[in-house]
Amino acid sequence: MTTVTENPTPTRPAAPAGHGGRWAAVFALARFETRRLLLRVPVLVALALYVSLTVWSTRTSWDGFPALQDADRATQNGPLLVGLAVLLCVNQAMLRDGRHDTERHLTVLVLPRWCRTVAHLLSVGALTLVTAGGVAAQFTWEALKPGAVGHGSPGELLVGPLCVLLLGSLGALLARLVRSALAAPLFIVLCLFFGMFASISTDEDSATRWLMPLVAEGGSHTLPSGLIGRPAAWHALYLAGLGLTLAFAAVLLSGAGRVRTLRAAAAGAVLLTLLGAVGQAGGVSPETKDARTRYSAVPQQVHACTGRDGVRYCAFPEWTARTGDWAGALESVTSLAGDAAADRRLVVRQRVEARYGLTGDSSIPALTRPGEVTVGTSWGGNRVPEFTTAVAGVLVAGTEKDAAAMCDGRTVTVMWLALAGRPDPVADLRRVRLDDSDTGSALVISQTEPTYMTAAHTEVVRAMLDRPRSETAAKVRAHWDELTAPKVTTDRVAEVLGLPSPEGEDTCL
Repeated sequence: MTTVTENPTPTRPAAPAGHGGRWAAVFALARFETRRLLLRVPVLVALALYVSLTVWSTRTSWDGFPALQDADRATQNGPLLVGLAVLLCVNQAMLRDGRHDTERHLTVLVLPRWCRTVAHLLSVGALTLVTAGGVAAQFTWEALKPGAVGHGSPGELLVGPLCVLLLGSLGALLARLVRSALAAPLFIVLCLFFGMFASISTDEDSATRWLMPLVAEGGSHTLPSGLIGRPAAWHALYLAGLGLTLAFAAVLLSGAGRVRTLRAAAAGAVLLTLLGAVGQAGGVSPETKDARTRYSAVPQQVHACTGRDGVRYCAFPEWTARTGDWAGALESVTSLAGDAAADRRLVVRQRVEARYGLTGDSSIPALTRPGEVTVGTSWGGNRVPEFTTAVAGVLVAGTEKDAAAMCDGRTVTVMWLALAGRPDPVADLRRVRLDDSDTGSALVISQTEPTYMTAAHTEVVRAMLDRPRSETAAKVRAHWDELTAPKVTTDRVAEVLGLPSPEGEDTCL
């Protein structure tokens, strides 16, 4: 008996009617690939690290007093981690058919190869939206902090999600260019090694630095939002165009070269990239440079001034909400001073050196007008004892310039006034000193010019802080004139206050 076995010839399933059925299948496949992508271990790890690092850093960022024009840029680094994971996993997903030898089976599907590429790219879009949600949550958290000031830039906020889109599209393109699973990991290693994903430059007018996905600034000063001078909107347009260009290139290389709509869309993406690249290459505008000079040289022309308990507070418009915080810190100093100093008319003037842009770290010269105190654009943490030290210096010496040049026993009075009213005076003493010490000699940091504490000064100040504040305050008020007299010695200050003579050196630099 002979058995005849026939091999059935695979038949191509009936195609869905019209383009609507094809795109319905594309979206169904995109949902499947999105679920797979979200469940891949590298993506899960990257998302977990991104969320963890964001929560950890945002809890205490800027000591609770963020400027939103800085907070928007702080959202850009975290999404890179997600983007690199997406690049790797999308690349592996698109190479899955070759890795498992299923390409020949996929040719019988109703979806051509380029449609399957579109489905993978749509999964990248889904991860881009997830990252955008993380960026929005981080920025909203910063904006809701009671000490938040300023204005964020939508262009800066878009950079993080657009980097995910760009890297995911790059992973898809690599899969169509190189049919090797090693291409994406090697590319990631090279990028990390050469630092291609962040550009730190001190030249604000450099056009080439904006060709990188991230453009970091190396300075530490916070500028008013109108003085930032970064082409954030143009850069976001450039990144969007570049990401779409890579995505359309991957689709065209997958066999869609004859689809006119896709060719036209790819040409539009290239034009978008060029438009963004040209727009972001313009550098800082002359108007912004002029405004930076005005804010730096003649800040009184742009200040909004208010009076509070006999003190005049002059701040840049975005910072007027912080006058209450400044007033609380100032009151902690004036409440301990002698009657003559407590009644002195003070002006708190906000200042910034903006002429060198975000990368500048130039110091601000001390004020020479009597009773004027500098406050910067940052607040919280170390900035508070720095401000109270400046207030105490003006109360004792009369001007910031004289306080910076002071090097005698008056330094003891200044530092005690600055620290005694703080919740943790010794901790603030460490914060305000350059070497974070509370013994020996050290430079005292200031928004303007630093002052110097000798080891003898430090000994006497520590002894004063160890005693009850009310008892020391009564002695300071009773002997105010002698304690604030020019050239009073540290030994004499200790004697007047009933403290042992210091043993440390008492020679200034």
